[in-house]
Amino acid sequence: MENTYAYALLLRGINVGGHRKVPMADLRVLLTELGHGGVRSYLQSGNAVFTSPEPDEDRLASAIERAVEGHFGFAVDCLVRGARYLRAIVDDCPFPAAELEGRQLHVTYFSERVDPERLAGIDPAAHLPEEFRLGDRALYLYAPDGLGRSKLAEQLARPSLFKGITATTRNWNTVVKLADMAAEAEA
Repeated sequence: MENTYAYALLLRGINVGGHRKVPMADLRVLLTELGHGGVRSYLQSGNAVFTSPEPDEDRLASAIERAVEGHFGFAVDCLVRGARYLRAIVDDCPFPAAELEGRQLHVTYFSERVDPERLAGIDPAAHLPEEFRLGDRALYLYAPDGLGRSKLAEQLARPSLFKGITATTRNWNTVVKLADMAAEAEA
C-alpha cells in the first residue's frame, strides 16, 4: 500500500478586492483532478487541505502553481505544508495564543528559512506592544489591535524585506484550523 501524506495548500494573494478570483469549488475540483485525495477548502482566501502520495512539499507546490495558472489564467504563488509541520507551528507559538483573540496573532509562512539578518533593520522596541518572532519557515506576529492597524506589520510587509521568498500570512484562527484539518486528513 502506498503512503499518503496530509497537506495544507496556502495560495498567496487571491480573492482580494475582487481580483485574481479563484473560487474554492473550482480549486477543489482542480486538486482532485491532479490526483489528490480528501480535498477540502477553508474560507475563500486560498486554503485547502488534501492528501497525496507525493512526499515533497516543493514539488507539490510547483505542480499546483502550474495547474492553477493553466486553469485560471494567472500565476499564483503556492505554499504546501505537511500536517506535522502545521501542528508544530501551533505548538511552537512563542506567544500566549490561548489568551489572545485570533485577530491579534498571525503567522506568515515562508517558502524557505529566513535569515534573522533580513530583519535586523526593524527596531522591535519602536513597535511595542507589537512583537514578532521567527520560527521554522514562519514568522509569528502579535498585533494587539489587529493586522490592519499594525505599524509593525507594515514594516514586515515591505517587498524588499523578503525579496525572493514567497510569503503568505494567516490569522491564528486559520492557522489552528488548517493544522486541525490536516491532522484529520492524516488520520
